[in-house]
Amino acid sequence: MTTISIIVPCYNEEENVVPFHQAIVEVFNKISETNFELIFINDGSKDNTLEKIRELNKKDKRVKCVSFARNFGKEAALFAGIRNSNGDCAVILDADLQHPPVVILEMYKKWKEGYEVIEGVKSDRGKEGLIHKLFTKIFYGMISKAVGMDMKNSSDYKLLDRKVLNELAKLKERNTFFRALSFWVGFKKATVYYEVADRINGTSKWSTKSLIKYAINNVICFSYAPLHIVTTLGILFILIAVGICIDAVISYFRGMAISGFPTLVILLLVGFGAIMLSLGIIGVYIAQIYDETKGRPQYIIGEKID
Repeated sequence: MTTISIIVPCYNEEENVVPFHQAIVEVFNKISETNFELIFINDGSKDNTLEKIRELNKKDKRVKCVSFARNFGKEAALFAGIRNSNGDCAVILDADLQHPPVVILEMYKKWKEGYEVIEGVKSDRGKEGLIHKLFTKIFYGMISKAVGMDMKNSSDYKLLDRKVLNELAKLKERNTFFRALSFWVGFKKATVYYEVADRINGTSKWSTKSLIKYAINNVICFSYAPLHIVTTLGILFILIAVGICIDAVISYFRGMAISGFPTLVILLLVGFGAIMLSLGIIGVYIAQIYDETKGRPQYIIGEKID
């Protein structure tokens, strides 16, 4: 019998754990030839998420949990789930039911047809504020350009074959970007579309500030694009300097006095700002290198429930 691992990162989802389990059971009641293991990754929740998972485990041994010693972030939770899954394939989705579990049926059908990465693509973004939508559009536009992949409607909602899971589990970097890495590994891909549902309980953990921070971190860890800004700024200021030199030579031979003190001050200030920006970008990459070379684990498991 085919076993499907359901990997679910959780951070303060005490109100959603039980309804999510019920929704998964209902879906798999429609796929008689499969079994499932439901792996909750408790990412250092400060509420009663872990206690709710323990209660479910007592009633249903298909429910498992990997609980972190503290909050390590969603990326770490996703890879902990991948490395602790045992299924022939795995579905990654959120606990708030904004990723409709019923879409698993269509993903499973695609997997049976031979596809190895089934990507859940949003047909709409659900109810979001105007500012949040604006920053989301900027974020995905920046990410898509940086990594060279169209990720504007991409999500973490995916079904991955065991071969894909094994390759992702081998990755050694600490700073990961699951959404892009699932493209990067290759394999045979298919797409299914879904409408983002409303959260059944609680509020989103993603603020505009955290989205911007997430965007910057993922661009840095998966792309060299920011370093090209440094090169572009260097070329730009070389061209400006050449232009100023040519203007100075022409003015000299014409016998015209150069009264460019305000222009010089502006150029110095802009140039200094560009240098500081460049040093900042380079510094972030050096910090990433330093972070990786320390060899610290991506996460620390405090408890496992089987």
